[in-house]
Amino acid sequence: LLGLGFLWLASGIYVVQADEQGVVLRFGKYHTTTLPGLHYHLPWPVETVYTPSVTNVNQVEIGSDSAGGNVWETGSLMLTGDLNIVDVNFAVQWKIDSAGTDKFLFNIRDAEYIVRPVAESAMREVIGQMPLDTILTTGQTEIGTRSMTIMQKVLKEYDAGIQIIAVNLSKPD
Repeated sequence: LLGLGFLWLASGIYVVQADEQGVVLRFGKYHTTTLPGLHYHLPWPVETVYTPSVTNVNQVEIGSDSAGGNVWETGSLMLTGDLNIVDVNFAVQWKIDSAGTDKFLFNIRDAEYIVRPVAESAMREVIGQMPLDTILTTGQTEIGTRSMTIMQKVLKEYDAGIQIIAVNLSKPD
């Protein structure tokens, strides 16, 4: 019996890798976040630990290139500020925000399900304010920066725990 008790206590030792953060739950509620290294938590059923990677960069592609080339099904056609239609293909790179790992784990269910519509909406807002000539020539950097700022603001309001790294546009058609 003493040996079983020792094994139960020893099962609370866990390692958080360099690219991870440990999120400790006590009785199913968020308790603390731990940094990389060797740690101890009270064994199950008192505490449990999740260790998501906070350095992996994920990518969501939006536009006709990501859906087999069918522009009509992807929703990448957007109305410009001067009432022209442009096909915008872009990729959003994101990762788990290391300051909001617990929010990422518990406030959202499917990150891509959240990032994709937020990215499309932000891009439509930016494209809708610009003339076609600027979009096709010199506006790529400005479009990426403005849409990234809008996305980050919305995701922060959602308490999603997601950090937008970059928005990369391919040449619009």
